[in-house]
Amino acid sequence: MFGDLSGMMSKLKDTQVKIEQTKKRMDSILIDEKSNNNLVKVTVTANSVIKNIHISEELTDTEEIADYVQLTLNKALEKAKKINETELAAAAKDGMPSIPGMDMFG
Repeated sequence: MFGDLSGMMSKLKDTQVKIEQTKKRMDSILIDEKSNNNLVKVTVTANSVIKNIHISEELTDTEEIADYVQLTLNKALEKAKKINETELAAAAKDGMPSIPGMDMFG
């Protein structure tokens, strides 16, 4: 019914390996983001790990610092999420076996 079942299982295992390799690679992809006024800069990985936060000495009010850091981190993490999802979807799609009538990724 499904043809070469062992071939499909092998391809699924290869896909799992490919996805894990992609997840590890996401640790090396860095996303830099800065606030609109360039007073706060952050760097995160595509796996949403914060690598660096730089706050200009011009900012002295703690509430203002917190607001800028939060906004800037959220922008960076949103970019990281999009990159991560795109890369993982590509790895999964490339490795999926071809089963007639089962095009799960469009």
